[in-house]
Parts: sequence; structure tokens; C-alpha cells
Amino acid sequence: MTRTQRLQLAAVMTAASLLYLAHSLLRFRNFEAKGYDLGIFDQAVRQYALFEAPIVPVKGEDFHLLGDHFHPIIASLAPLYWIWDDPRVLNIAMILLLVSTAVPVYLVVRRWWDHRTALLSAAALLAFWPFQAIVNWDFHEIAFGVPLVAWMIWGIERRRHLLVVVLSGVLLLVREDMGVTLIAVALVLAVRRAWLPAAATAVMGAAGYWFAVEVVIPHFSPAGEFGYWEFTALGPTAGAAVVFLLTQPWNAVAILFDHPLKVGLWLLHFVPLWLLPFASPYVLIGAPVLLSRLFNDRLNVWAPVYQYDAILAPIFLLAALDVLRRIVARWGRPRLMPALPITVLVVSAVGSLAFPQVFPLQRTLTGDNWTTSERAEAQQRAVDAVPDAVCVEVADTAVPHLVDRTSVGLNGTTDEAVLTWLIIDEHVEELGGTDPLTPEQAFDRAERLGFEPVIEDDEGIWVLRRDTEDLDASPDELASCAEYLERR
Repeated sequence: MTRTQRLQLAAVMTAASLLYLAHSLLRFRNFEAKGYDLGIFDQAVRQYALFEAPIVPVKGEDFHLLGDHFHPIIASLAPLYWIWDDPRVLNIAMILLLVSTAVPVYLVVRRWWDHRTALLSAAALLAFWPFQAIVNWDFHEIAFGVPLVAWMIWGIERRRHLLVVVLSGVLLLVREDMGVTLIAVALVLAVRRAWLPAAATAVMGAAGYWFAVEVVIPHFSPAGEFGYWEFTALGPTAGAAVVFLLTQPWNAVAILFDHPLKVGLWLLHFVPLWLLPFASPYVLIGAPVLLSRLFNDRLNVWAPVYQYDAILAPIFLLAALDVLRRIVARWGRPRLMPALPITVLVVSAVGSLAFPQVFPLQRTLTGDNWTTSERAEAQQRAVDAVPDAVCVEVADTAVPHLVDRTSVGLNGTTDEAVLTWLIIDEHVEELGGTDPLTPEQAFDRAERLGFEPVIEDDEGIWVLRRDTEDLDASPDELASCAEYLERR
């Protein structure tokens, strides 16, 4: 790369970073960031920074987060809390991880074609809807996997197979299902006749998945088992699902297209890429993540508004360009190479101006979220009313604003014996969490526990408290609220 080329790539990455950072910080200021997931990961990483186990009150009383998902890699962010003790440090870290993916994508495409196409590809990746969706989700561990898979493809292209194997080991630390992704990586290595690295990666993937799902997660889970088998359309167990896939593949394929949201997800991923990824072996790397979503029982994971698609974006973009460069090499028409990332950029530009449901940057680009609403100001008054070092339950959007100075959970998740403050939002249907309370249920519970209003119906926000003298808890139990944010 020449100095000019490096500066151009840096300019694209800087522009994307600033735009995403602005969107993320505006979300936080406007009380759009939530306990699920920013509050959860803040509490976990904050505890790692204190050299404590990742106990997360947002998930429940004494809930160990490694009993939910296997993502020890998030502990690497703990030192950031020694610099800035604020949940927004996770927003910044995630944006840097995402934007760094432009480097391996640029290098792969530049080796295939030229600087112009590579620069356009990097810009297309950073502007595309999967990256917008994950930034709009505030934080998720899958962000670590996004640059990792891109560097793995770079390693495969450069025949740096040892690097691919090493990065595969790191990918296992991102999430338990990355073990299945490694088996797909092994298939790609096998297609390239890299037999030994393929075998090593496959064994590592299978062993890593087993270790996470059968050993670590059950050990820390309150239920004593992995709690995310949500593929009953395939069968009640993993074994039954395998039998179904092998004996009824036609029915399995039908499940992948049996809802408009699923069809929409296919179209959003592949139509802007001219359907080309299907002809590249690299599409196999993204298959486990995509198919696990489409086979999932939960309707919400089929929608293109969550964090899950970010790791697929560099895979499918490079897969499309891999096929296109072969087409151009055989049939000519070199102008097609830059035309593909330009197509993605045009789709992203139109979507970012007209379709905020899929391209959430629209609100930042048009200035829709630049001003603070009266409701956000009311939420700020509510969190300001809560003192430090107490056990408090709040609505989902208030969690990120209290994680740095209280032991905060969602309504209904905290030990009632030590709970002294509540924030209830009566303008929402549910107050957040895996088993959420309705506002009516939260008010009934507050009355039963003897809470009295401090702020009443401020834009639908209520703040309630009760005196510690009214509690049956011991002094040591009450001190646990303050000790949660201290190294013990």
C-alpha cells in the first residue's frame, strides 16, 4: 500500500467510526440504550475489572454470566474500565472492533483486484445494514468475531494456515456456537486441500463446542444445563435434529423460508450481493450462524434488526467478490468488480435515508435523534433521584445509567430483602428481561413491599423507595448492595 492508499483507507474508517460513535452516544443520551444487552455486558466486564466473577444482577440474583453464554473474550475489555469507568466504553470498543474489519477486507480484495475496488469494498462493509444493526444494539460479544473471521479469510487466501488455526482458537472464546463455525472453516480449508489445518480446526471446533455447552455453561447455569436449545422445529434434542436433517432435508429447507421475516433476511443479505455468495466456498463459514437463526423457534431472531448479522457481513461480501473475480477473469468485463460494492453502497445510502427499521443510522443522519425528548429528560430526573450504592430495580432503558454506581437489576430480578429503590415505566408493555413484569405487576409488587412514591408519573416514569428500617435484611445483607461495585 502506498501512503496515499493508507490515508484513503484511514479516512473511510475514521468517517465510519465517527458516524457510529455519534449514533451510539446519542442512543445513550436519549435513553435508548438498554439493560439488554449494554447493561448486562457492562456489569460482567465491570466485575472482571474488579477481578471478580461476572455476576450480573440484570439477569437475576447472583447470576453468573458464563452460565448463560460462553464468551470469556469479553474479559479482555476489563482494562478499559481502569481508564474510563462508564458503560459507553463498551460502545467505543465495539465500534473499533467493527471498523477494524475494513483492514482485512481491503487487503483481501486488493490482492484479488485493485485499490479502488478494495476501498469501495471496505466502505460498503462499514455502511451495510448488519453493521448498522449491531451498533444500534449497543454492545454484543459477537463483535469480536467480526474482524476475526475476516482475518481468517485473509489467512486462507494467503495460505497462512497456522494463523487461521490460531485465530480459530481465539474465535472459540467469543461464543459457544463458534465451535460449529470452525467446522465450517475446516470444510473451506479442506476444499483448499489444506488437510492438516482442516483437521485441526474441525477437532478444535467440535471440542470447543462440547466444552462450552456440556462443561462450562452447565457448571455456572442456575438450571445446571445449557438453556438455549430452541430448535424444536427440528426436534426436541440435538440428536433428533440431526436425524431430521438427514432423513427429511426437504422439510428442513422449507423451514428456512416459512415466514416473511425469514424471506426478508435472505433477500437483505444476498440480493445486494447479486446472489453471488452461494457460489463461493466461503459462504459455508457463515452458514452455521445464519441457519441457526432461521431454524430457531424465536420469531425475533429472524428479523434483520439484531446483532447476529454483523459477523455474516464480511463473510458474504468476500464470498460475493470471490465469485465475481473468477467470473471477470474468465469472461472479462472488469468494471463489474467495483460495481458490486457500489451496489451495496447505493443500497445502504437509500436505506439509511428511507428505511430506519433496517438502517437505523437514518435517525442520526437526518437529525431525528439530535434533540433530547421530554421523556428522556424525565428518565434522567428519575435516575438522578436514585442514590449511590443501593440495590435498585428499574425499567430496561434506565439500567445503563445506573450500572456504574448501584447494584441494578430489572423489575422483578432482585432479592426483595435488600431492594430499596424502584423505577417503573408505565408507558411500556413489558419492563424487560427474559421473564418481564408488566407495569401493573410491578406496581402491585411495589405496594406489597411497602414502597412509597418519590416521583409520580413524570412522563410515565415513577420512582419509588422504602426505608432500610422497614427491611428484614441484616446489615451485612444491606452492605452487599454497595460491595457489588467494590473489589472484595
